[in-house]
Amino acid sequence: QVQLVESGGGLVQPGGSLRLSCAASGFTFSSYAMSWYRQAPGKKRELVARVSSGGGITNYADSVKGRFTISRDNAKNTMYLQMNSLKPEDTAVYYCNAVTQFNYWGQGTQVTVSS
Repeated sequence: QVQLVESGGGLVQPGGSLRLSCAASGFTFSSYAMSWYRQAPGKKRELVARVSSGGGITNYADSVKGRFTISRDNAKNTMYLQMNSLKPEDTAVYYCNAVTQFNYWGQGTQVTVSS
């Protein structure tokens, strides 16, 4: 069955960096675009970034452009989100998403940006 497992979240000070990973299994990873979403307390889940199946095309929310970088390693069935210059408003649970025949989500990883 499809599994998406996020890791790499944690507590970081404003201006710091984190790298999230999403390990995928149960489907042909290299055939599908992948996305990162986030959900802050009391807010709707929002798209952060998306990467094409081959990794050559990326899209970002305006709020993270220039600070976050999405990438993938199809040989390792893994997607990444490098987050730099983190701000308190980046605090959220970050989710990995794959849309194949169905819409799949990971369990999420908490990112907290606070001094």
